[in-house]
Amino acid sequence: MGAVETISAGVARRMALAAQGFDRPRPAAVTRRQLRQVLSRVRLLQLDSVNVAVRAHYAPLFSRLGAYDRTLVDEAAWAHSTRRPRLLVETWAHEASLIPVEDWPLLRSRAKRAGWWRHYEPILRRSPALVEDILAVVTELGPVGAGRIEREVVGESQRRQGPWWDRSDVKKICEYLFGIGQLSTGTRRSFERLYDLTERVVPPEILNREVTPEEGARELIARSASALGVATEPDLRDYYRLGPEVSHQAVATLVEEGVLEPVRVRTWRAPAYRHAEARAPRRITGRALLCPFDPLIWERARTERLFDFRYRIEIYVPEAKRVHGYYVYPFLLDGVLVARVDLKADREAGVLRVPGAFAEPGADVPRVAEELAAELALMADWLGLSGVAVGTRGELAPVLSRAVAAA
Repeated sequence: MGAVETISAGVARRMALAAQGFDRPRPAAVTRRQLRQVLSRVRLLQLDSVNVAVRAHYAPLFSRLGAYDRTLVDEAAWAHSTRRPRLLVETWAHEASLIPVEDWPLLRSRAKRAGWWRHYEPILRRSPALVEDILAVVTELGPVGAGRIEREVVGESQRRQGPWWDRSDVKKICEYLFGIGQLSTGTRRSFERLYDLTERVVPPEILNREVTPEEGARELIARSASALGVATEPDLRDYYRLGPEVSHQAVATLVEEGVLEPVRVRTWRAPAYRHAEARAPRRITGRALLCPFDPLIWERARTERLFDFRYRIEIYVPEAKRVHGYYVYPFLLDGVLVARVDLKADREAGVLRVPGAFAEPGADVPRVAEELAAELALMADWLGLSGVAVGTRGELAPVLSRAVAAA
């Protein structure tokens, strides 16, 4: 192996932004084609139940594409027809996520560590027939919610001689079957997961593709590297939450194959790897609000290395101890994180509320306020809200309030 190239933190940052799709201007119109293009970059959309501003899986697409019709995602993930086949499927990836349907075999290849659902295995040992009962209900009624499955299974157990299943056990085993891939999400109703048999969700040619754990790990790490541009080994494994042993082996194999190139990033302590196709534009322009679950920033240590930006989600912090707010979006402007805003979609009042706004040290506050006001107005309109209401917390708030009024 020759000498390892050294790159600056600025080059690494631009490489990471380009890998995530921030090197392109937003399109004039967003279609299924643009959705595919973003998915080819980010590879997955994290799901989360929090709906303070907008659900997490919609936000990264808004950050990269601007205002778009959210039914594009709904149809891609939860509506199947022979004319427009399903693009996305739910599984545990980084966390609960939407992934391209063709990546399904990689996540089922045993490259990924067993998840938290393994703690429900004692229920299976205690009640082995429960799986059969749940699958029978889903086969007959799916897509079907956990509550309906619970009623059907518990009611049946009461009508016959045999076990009387506990309601909470039914829900836990539904989650277990989802975790191991026997059940999938057929569709969602007001974000409630409706379970269906995976064979009715994933096309047979994809479902039946056999992938070894080694191949799965190699392909997933390659996708991580493509999505990140340049990354440490822990960064690469975190994208799909792989174990360190399989990740180390996959990285070594990809280096041998030339897919990954070892590099040193000034100011980074750990060795780094650049995807062979990663490029660093001379400049990154444009603006974006980043939700807490955006793949550009979800790994907080990496965010600090790339942007010198310490970021923590404060949902679970008592209100009196929060520094910036409940649900804070960093603001990206021309490749730099220049501010952060606490956001809440007040659907009853019809406004996008900004309880707090905070500029980063050295930021050009008047320009940041002007650009942020325009992006907040775009987001409010996208969410069907009539305007933006800025609160009083944070030194950026009064300047932003004036910018919003002027806009």
